[in-house]
Amino acid sequence: MTAVLVVNADLGPLHRVSVKHAIRMLCRRVAEIHEAEPDRLIGIFPMPRVVRLVRYLVPRWRFSSGPAWSRSGVHTRDDRRCGYCAAPATTIDHVLPRSRGGRNTWQNTIAACYDCNQRKGDRTPAEAGMPIRYGDPAVPTWAALAR
Repeated sequence: MTAVLVVNADLGPLHRVSVKHAIRMLCRRVAEIHEAEPDRLIGIFPMPRVVRLVRYLVPRWRFSSGPAWSRSGVHTRDDRRCGYCAAPATTIDHVLPRSRGGRNTWQNTIAACYDCNQRKGDRTPAEAGMPIRYGDPAVPTWAALAR
């Protein structure tokens, strides 16, 4: 087990941290163990599965315009399938290439297989004759990324 779930004081999930980070939270008394591995200890602490914050943390980031862009988020949004041919995706492709000013945004990136990414190269999908199979990329919801 490499990750420990951190939940808010009201038991709402926040994020995952390493076991080392969770133990530091316990030592600083910022969190307490909510659920632990049976019969496993790290020093004096049981091996945590879930830690609960002692004080409520207002998760302001959830109320922003949406989740921040990430490579893993693009793969999750696109179901780990190529946006051009539906093969398993291994790379991220920029709709407007970075060499032309394309940025790392939800609307400008899609998951792509290596072959399609190489074939498209430094062109837009229209110039390469490779339409995106599911329409224009969009900003996913928090719920879509939690799947």
